[in-house]
Amino acid sequence: MSNQTLKEKTAKGLMWGAVNNFSTQLLMALIGIVLGRILSPGEYGLVGMLAIFSAIAGSLQESGFTAAITNLREVTHRDYNAVFWFSTLVSVSLYLILYLSAPLIADFFGQPELIALSRLTFASFVVAGIGTAHSAYMFRNMMNREKAILNTMAILLSGIVGITLALCGFSYWSLAWQQFAYICMIDLGRLYYVRWLPSLPVDLSPIRQMFGFSSKILITNIINQINNNILSFLFGRLFSPTTVGNYTQAAKWDSIGYYFISGSIQQVAQPVLSSIQNEEPGKRQQVFRKLLRFTAFAAMPSMFGLSLIAEFVVLLLGPQWTDSVPLLRILCISGAFIPIHTLYQNLFISHGRSDTYMWCTAAQIAAQLAVIVAFSTRGGLGLMVTAYTVLMVSWTAVWQLLAHRLTGLRLRDVLKDILPFMLAAIGCTAAAYVGTADISQPALSIALRILITAVLYILVMKISGAKIFDECIQFLFHRKTT
Repeated sequence: MSNQTLKEKTAKGLMWGAVNNFSTQLLMALIGIVLGRILSPGEYGLVGMLAIFSAIAGSLQESGFTAAITNLREVTHRDYNAVFWFSTLVSVSLYLILYLSAPLIADFFGQPELIALSRLTFASFVVAGIGTAHSAYMFRNMMNREKAILNTMAILLSGIVGITLALCGFSYWSLAWQQFAYICMIDLGRLYYVRWLPSLPVDLSPIRQMFGFSSKILITNIINQINNNILSFLFGRLFSPTTVGNYTQAAKWDSIGYYFISGSIQQVAQPVLSSIQNEEPGKRQQVFRKLLRFTAFAAMPSMFGLSLIAEFVVLLLGPQWTDSVPLLRILCISGAFIPIHTLYQNLFISHGRSDTYMWCTAAQIAAQLAVIVAFSTRGGLGLMVTAYTVLMVSWTAVWQLLAHRLTGLRLRDVLKDILPFMLAAIGCTAAAYVGTADISQPALSIALRILITAVLYILVMKISGAKIFDECIQFLFHRKTT
């Protein structure tokens, strides 16, 4: 693959990945605003308590085969067919287990409503399991344009379902049905774009060939899901549904922010990095560092800026969500580094080092659990979230140490790629805060903070001659890069 072809492929993948994530996060935000004004923190909290179970079950049915198929040199119908039948069988089995476990889950949280609610919520990943092979096909072939259209339509239609049910008084059921409708529409859309159908007989032998690699991805995905949902799970045990709802709302807006960047990176990083494994080490480092610069360029101002305007939650959703504002401010700091973690993770996967990816993530979740336990009896919710955030930011150094051992990537080069964008984002958001500190009207203050931060950041990028900024502008306007 030529340099120009690789550059074009990566740029187009990032562009459609960004379009996909922008439309996805924007629609989720708009729908979340409407639902947040109708439903209470307690109603959100009940659904939030179940998130970790659905997430882990979803990882089990996918079993890391998307990454495994992407790393294969050649993929046949036999490979996709094996993934389809394996994922479907696992999904159905897991649903039966969780269906029978619903009373135990309700007893653990002391919420009897969770029995019926969990049985509907868990049905979503059965439908998702049926679409695993189609999802792997779209990921391997970087069908980001199709994914953007599909996700936009699915979120819009499922959002209409959720809002309609909420207005009709279905309370937390509206959130569960919204999730189920979304998964069903995604599966139908994948079938439309990927004209592939499973066949008989069932031959699972390709699973055995891929499982050595995919099993480590599976374990890591489970650990990641625990990591992403552990606070909601533990808070559900320690605090009231209202407190869990406030945290869930803050975490939702934080994830909307960082996933816009990390999701875009996720859709191109492994396919691109896997495609250059036969290149010289210097070439591979060059491509990775360019992706790293783009990630820092986009993530730092986005997440620090989101922290700056966290009051928008109250402005949009109402005063019942006031307690979620300080939590969102804190979470956005760690959110700025999550896309960078995502890029490192894809580096290890593309090198076939799913074992390193697994053990590093396992160590991270163990450290997070230790921090949460240490602060669970003192300082309250805010201190626990702060400690969690500090650990997440610090763990970037661990990913870098392992990357250095794998590829020789030097810390000073990484700092050269990240620090300029981080410092620029901090300076611009600080200037925006100081410049609007005396404005008492929340809407005007938020609007000015966004405008000031954006203008200052663009000026800093232009004056400093940031090459990644120039390349983004050139690509958007279809100019040839030099």
